Amino acid sequence: MSAVAAGAAPRAAAGPVTPRTARRLVRLLPLLAVLVLLAVPPPGGAGGGDGPGSGTLADAASGVLVLWAFGSALRAGSRPLAPLAAALFALAGVGIAVAAAGAGEVADALPGMARYLQIFVLVPVSVLLLVRDRHDFRVVAGALVALALFEGGVGVHQYLTVTGASYMGEDLRAVGTFGASDIMGMATVVAYGLVGAVGLALAPGARTPEPGAWAGRARRPLALVCATVLLLPLALSFSRGAWIATAIACGVLLLLSGVRRALLVVVAGAALAVVLVGGAGAGTALLQERLSSIAQVADAPDQSVTDRYTLWSAAVGMWRESPVRGVGLKGFPAHRDSHAPLALSSGSDTAGAGAAFHRQPLLSPHNMYLLVLSEQGLVGVCTLVAGWGALLVCAVRRLLRVLYGSGRASGRDADCGLVGTGLLVWLLVDFFYGDIGGPSTVLTAIVLGLAAWWAVGRRDGSGWGARR
Repeated sequence: MSAVAAGAAPRAAAGPVTPRTARRLVRLLPLLAVLVLLAVPPPGGAGGGDGPGSGTLADAASGVLVLWAFGSALRAGSRPLAPLAAALFALAGVGIAVAAAGAGEVADALPGMARYLQIFVLVPVSVLLLVRDRHDFRVVAGALVALALFEGGVGVHQYLTVTGASYMGEDLRAVGTFGASDIMGMATVVAYGLVGAVGLALAPGARTPEPGAWAGRARRPLALVCATVLLLPLALSFSRGAWIATAIACGVLLLLSGVRRALLVVVAGAALAVVLVGGAGAGTALLQERLSSIAQVADAPDQSVTDRYTLWSAAVGMWRESPVRGVGLKGFPAHRDSHAPLALSSGSDTAGAGAAFHRQPLLSPHNMYLLVLSEQGLVGVCTLVAGWGALLVCAVRRLLRVLYGSGRASGRDADCGLVGTGLLVWLLVDFFYGDIGGPSTVLTAIVLGLAAWWAVGRRDGSGWGARR
């Protein structure tokens, strides 16, 4: 009997594609399809905002994802969400509906409500429903890293061939397949992939090893290589906000995984950054200038920073005018000019990456928190922003419990916790410098869903997530 059992175990783990693996891939197919379609250039090469006709194939696929996830939950006939998860997302939905009801223009408010529900409620909940255990999470995290590697490769090619977006008079800025009108698209994708790879690389080994590339011995070195490779396209994106958010997110993960390791990685990372920036050739001066400009945002801000300050001021002015409910969803553009200082320019210039010169209007404050405050008032802050804070607290508590507390025995969930927490930290830090809009926005919803799965997903003994 023991011989049979001993011989059965290797056969069960040997085949890379088992019936369970096949079922998992089928279940996750709509979610993976959204990630794949994010790499498809937007129609006409427009980076677009969130207005009519700005939808992409990834947005359409996210609709299929929602129908698939909710249909699967109905067929299962069981309670699919943990009570806290259901409460947080239901509260966010109520706040969005209240903000839409208080908008002055119904024609603008309804599309805005649909967009907010898609990004902050429906798609994240769909991810919660479809990702059932740590194995599902690793599949999606691996796909996210793969998407980042693809977009980063396109961005590096754009830089080397001078076919990227216009920056300082040259078409050097790496923007991937998102185009010049969504210059943050590639930077966001690459940063998510880099943070995810760092989380996978920092995870301690489990006491009881599991089969699989991401859970086996090859996972950590492979993730470390991916994180190293992604540093270059992130640098060539020239995105100060993405740099800051990535540095903070990776720093938080390093500290959570151990102070000694954090110090070693910081020293090695600084040396590697010097080598990578030095290898950028002609772009070294531009990178140094961009880095130095981070410290000059208060003393000698450039026009882009000045525009951001004036937009922030306009958002605060709108909130003071209507502190409880704000000016209504999609109300910022209509109220901008009556609240913005005279220093605000008429728009930002975009060109390159296959697109002609275009003057892009400034229709948001480029700060998600101020956007919610101005358009949704204290209602939005208490229902939406407070929910993000609750997710962060729950994510860090669960991660610390797995790394150092009662969940330390197996360590199998540590990589998922590091990835989920790191992605959430990146998102919440980046929201100080940006908001939703553009073809890459649907990825924000998926990342929020992954973070929510770790933070408030149902725990069923063998893993985190929905009930099997």
